[in-house]
Amino acid sequence: MRMPRRDLPPPPPPAHLRAWFDEHAVRAVRADRARFLGELGRRSLGFGRLLLLWSVSAVFALGWTFVGMALMAIETGDPFSYLFGLIFASLGVGVLIPAGFWFAWGAKRDRQVRRLLCAWAELDRDPPVDAAVRAPGRSLIWLLASLALGGLGLWVAFASAATARPGADTYGEVAYTMGLGMILWITALLGLGKAGAHYRWALRVFGGGAGVPSGADGR
Repeated sequence: MRMPRRDLPPPPPPAHLRAWFDEHAVRAVRADRARFLGELGRRSLGFGRLLLLWSVSAVFALGWTFVGMALMAIETGDPFSYLFGLIFASLGVGVLIPAGFWFAWGAKRDRQVRRLLCAWAELDRDPPVDAAVRAPGRSLIWLLASLALGGLGLWVAFASAATARPGADTYGEVAYTMGLGMILWITALLGLGKAGAHYRWALRVFGGGAGVPSGADGR
């Protein structure tokens, strides 16, 4: 039975029920563990999850672009520019608020995935399955991609401030560019933190070598 794509798997059976499992039930739980860990691992550290994080960042950048346009329009002091600034500010708020809710929903779902991943990983030991859950390749991709994005964000943020010249660059332009760089930098920090947390978790759960005795019931 395949797990619905939009639903999370159930938690593992509690210990007091696993104590009564026969060999057939133990094999079924092992199969569930392998299937669910694969799905949860992709949801936690898959390429789609990285693209989702960057998509949320892009929406924040779009909203901040409208806010920056509003700042630059208001800074001109023209009455019509104030009107356009109000329109741009409204558009920016209209984009940033849904993006914030989207980010909060993603963070909540990520915590749920992490709890289930920990519960199923600690249920038993299966070296081939555990090796796939460690996902060193995916962790490295998250790490390198986040480092590149963070470097770009820092360059955008500080270069705009360092190269700004009175009379040539407005405060609104500098604020917009620095804010855009900060969005990229914060996104990179989130990616780095996720890759580092997964690496430390994998070492703690799978790196000891001893593991839990074979059998889904832990006996």
